[in-house]
Amino acid sequence: MTPLQRADNNPEANEINTKEEKVKRIPYHFGEKLRHAREHKGYTLKVVAMRAGVSESLVSQIERNHVSPAIDTLLALADVLDINLEFLFEEYRKERPVTVIRSDERPSMFEDDIIYEELARPADSAKDCSFESYMLKIPAGSHTHRGSYGHIGREFGIIVKGKARLTYGTREYILEEGDSVSYSSAAPHLVENVGDTELTAIWVVSPAQRFIEK
Repeated sequence: MTPLQRADNNPEANEINTKEEKVKRIPYHFGEKLRHAREHKGYTLKVVAMRAGVSESLVSQIERNHVSPAIDTLLALADVLDINLEFLFEEYRKERPVTVIRSDERPSMFEDDIIYEELARPADSAKDCSFESYMLKIPAGSHTHRGSYGHIGREFGIIVKGKARLTYGTREYILEEGDSVSYSSAAPHLVENVGDTELTAIWVVSPAQRFIEK
């Protein structure tokens, strides 16, 4: 008799396999937290079920981690028990990667006499929510060229040092040190240094245009 045949003929083994499959299908075991919160408030299963608009048996199964509730049911239970979802899922937080770019290790790109120093590299997984950020260094009398035809997305900039003129479509805006600006990138735009010294600015573009390739 093979191991598989032995398992088929063994009710206890089949029951164990079924339980293991259920555990795999229910990755988040927060039933204990819901039960503790309910008992702490002195609520019965019936009270919680009535207030959440679900059956008493469903609440019982959720507390015992026998079923995984729909998000609207979970929200209703959390509201009745006055707890937040962060409390329920806190142990399932994933470690998110943190990227540090040292000041002396910034990738740079030159556009004529303008320097783009990368401050934040776009994440491949971010897609439409991605952004990139640069430290712009523009000599007196010079201006950017990228964006002169417009592109999708939005931009944000802040003048760190110097004086700039933003040409956006047919309009112009003078930006002094400490001023910030944001706009849709769809219209043609460029930043010009109209001061006597080097212009330094921080610029953020979203979604990322990947001015500096990997």
